[in-house]
Amino acid sequence: MNSYLQSLREKDVIRVEMVCLGNICRSPIAAAVLANRANEIESPKIIVTSSGTSSWHVGESAHRLSEKTWTLAGYEHSHSARQFLAENFDQVDLILAMDLSNQANILSLARNEVDREKVFMLRSFDPAAPSVEVPDPWGSEVEAYQEVLAMIEAAVSGLLRTLR
Repeated sequence: MNSYLQSLREKDVIRVEMVCLGNICRSPIAAAVLANRANEIESPKIIVTSSGTSSWHVGESAHRLSEKTWTLAGYEHSHSARQFLAENFDQVDLILAMDLSNQANILSLARNEVDREKVFMLRSFDPAAPSVEVPDPWGSEVEAYQEVLAMIEAAVSGLLRTLR
C-alpha cells in the first residue's frame, strides 16, 4: 500500500475531495456515495466534498440525472458546484479524480510534493476496474449515469477497505 494512504489510516478524520470537470455529474455522485457509505463506519470519520476543475457550473446544483441516479439508489445528498482551486490542497487529505484529464488539471495546481501525494484516481481503488477513468455521462441518457454510479460504488468500497 502507498505510504501516504497508510498514514491516512491513523487519522481520526479524513477529508476527501471528489473532482471531475464541471462538478455536476460524476463528482457529486461520488460525494453522495462516499458520504452516505462513510456514515456506516465509526472510524475514521470521513468528510466528503466535491469540486470541478472548470468554473462552468459554479453555484449550480447537480445535473438532474445525477441527482435522480443517486436518489433512486437510496443516497441522500445536497450539492452546489464549486471549482477546484490550489487552496483545496490545504483543506483536504485525499483528492480523487474521475479521469486522467482532471487528474492532470489538479496536479498542475499542486504547489509541492505534499500536494501531489494527495491526488489519486478514484477507480484505482477498484481492483476489478478495466480502466482508472470514470467516463463523463454528460449529454447521455440515465443509463450512462447508472453505469457511472456502479463504477463509483465499486471504487468507494475499495477506498473504504483501504482507509480502514
